[in-house]
Amino acid sequence: MKTAVEELSPTRVKLTVEVPFDELRPSMDAAYKKVAQQVRVPGFRPGKVPARIIEQRFGRAVVLEETLNDAVPKLYGQAVDEADVFPVSQPDIEVTKIDDGEQIEFTAEVDIRPNFEVPDYKGTEVTVDSAEVSDEDVDAQLDALRQRFATLTGVERAAAKGDFVVMDLRAEIDGQNIEEQQASEVSYEVGAGSVLQGLDDALEGMSAGEEKSFKTELVGGENAGEEADVIINVKAVKEKVLPELDDEFAQLASEFDTLDELKNSIREQARRNKLIDQVVQAREKALDALLEKIEIPLPDSALKAEVDARKHNLDHQVAESGLSRDAFFRLYQTTEEERFEEFEKNSARAIKVGFVLDKIVKAEELGVSEQELTNFVVRRAMEMGVQPNELAKHLADNDQLTLAMVEIVRDKAKSVLGDAAKVVDTDGNEVDLKAIYSEINGEPVEEADAEDEAGEKADDKAEA
Repeated sequence: MKTAVEELSPTRVKLTVEVPFDELRPSMDAAYKKVAQQVRVPGFRPGKVPARIIEQRFGRAVVLEETLNDAVPKLYGQAVDEADVFPVSQPDIEVTKIDDGEQIEFTAEVDIRPNFEVPDYKGTEVTVDSAEVSDEDVDAQLDALRQRFATLTGVERAAAKGDFVVMDLRAEIDGQNIEEQQASEVSYEVGAGSVLQGLDDALEGMSAGEEKSFKTELVGGENAGEEADVIINVKAVKEKVLPELDDEFAQLASEFDTLDELKNSIREQARRNKLIDQVVQAREKALDALLEKIEIPLPDSALKAEVDARKHNLDHQVAESGLSRDAFFRLYQTTEEERFEEFEKNSARAIKVGFVLDKIVKAEELGVSEQELTNFVVRRAMEMGVQPNELAKHLADNDQLTLAMVEIVRDKAKSVLGDAAKVVDTDGNEVDLKAIYSEINGEPVEEADAEDEAGEKADDKAEA
C-alpha cells in the first residue's frame, strides 16, 4: 500500500491511497463467503456456492463492492497511521480507481489536528492562593454547619426576607382556574429567587391567614409563557433559628465533645482543602500559561461537533426541568444567547486543551495501567451511584474504554505541567506540590503513589 498526503489547509488533508490487489485477498475471500450465505443457487447448499458460480450468476461487481466495503475502512486506518496524521472527524472517502486484479485507489479527505510545537513548560511561573486558614474561614464553615442544624419556629408577624412561609398557590387565566397550576402546603424561603417572577415581592409583608394575587408569566405546563393571576394563601410564617455555638452544638453536629475540638477539625480540613486547591490551581494555571503561547487553528468540524453536543445537552436539561426556556434561563440568571456564546468560547478552548495535552502525553510517553483504569471506573461509579462492575460493562459494551483512558492520560499530562511549574502563593511563599501530595496522604509514601492519590483528590475537587 502506498499513501500520499496533500495538505488542503492547516486542519484538513487529502490522502490518496493505492492498494495492490493482493492486499485485498482476505477481504475478497470474506466477501465470497458472505455473498454465498446470502444467495440461493439450485444444487448448492447455502454458503457452499463456489466463487465462479457467484460471478457467473450475479457478476463480479457484487463481490468487489462487498470487498471494498470491508477493506477500505481498514485500509484508511492503516493510511492514517502511515501518514502520521490525527483525524478529528469522519473522512469523506471516494474510490477513484478499480483496476480489477491489479490495484485499487481511493481518496480520503479528513479534518486533522494541526501541526504545532509545544514550547518548553518547565519552570513556568504560576501563582496560587495561600493555604493559610483564617478565623473568618473557620467561622464561615461553622455558619454553614449551623445552617444545616437550624430549626424553623412559627412567628406571629409578617414575612420578611429569609423567613419560610407555608402557602397554597393557584393560577387563573381570565378567571378560569388552571388545574395543573395548583400546589398546597408549599414551604418556601422568602427571597430565595423563584422562577415565578413576582413571588418574592408578593410574599414580603404577608402574614398567616392572608391572601394576595399578582400577575406573572407561567413557567411550566401547557400554559407556559402565558400571563396569569397567581393567588397566594399564606398558612404560616416561620423564622430560621440557628443553634448556639457551644459544646452542646459540637456534640450535636459532630463526633467531638467540645466546640474547640470542632473548630480545630474544621481548621485542619479547611487547610487540606486549600492545599488541594493549590494543586488544582497550579495545574490549571500552568496549562493556561502554556495555551497563551500557542496559536492553533481549529478544525471547523470539530468545533461544530463540540458546540452541537453542548447545545444538545442544554436542550435535555431544559426538557428535564419542566420549565419554559425563558424560565430556565431566568432561573440561572443568563440568556440563551449568552449561553451559546459561552459554548463557542469553551468549546474552542476544550479542543485546544485536548490537542496540547495529547502532545504532552506523547512526548512524556504517558500511559494507563490496569489499576489506574480500575480506580477511574470505581471513582466514576461512586459519583454516579452505580456498581463499578455495571459501569465497567457499560463502558466496554459502548466502546468508551478508550475515551476513559484518554481522560486519564490527559489528567496525567496536567499533573506533568503542574509539577514542572514554579509555584508560589499570593503571599510570595514557594509551594512544593510534592510536599502537598505527602501531606494530603497523611503519611510518607512513595512519591509516585502520593502524587497519584493527591492528584485523584485534586481532580475530584476540580470536577466538583
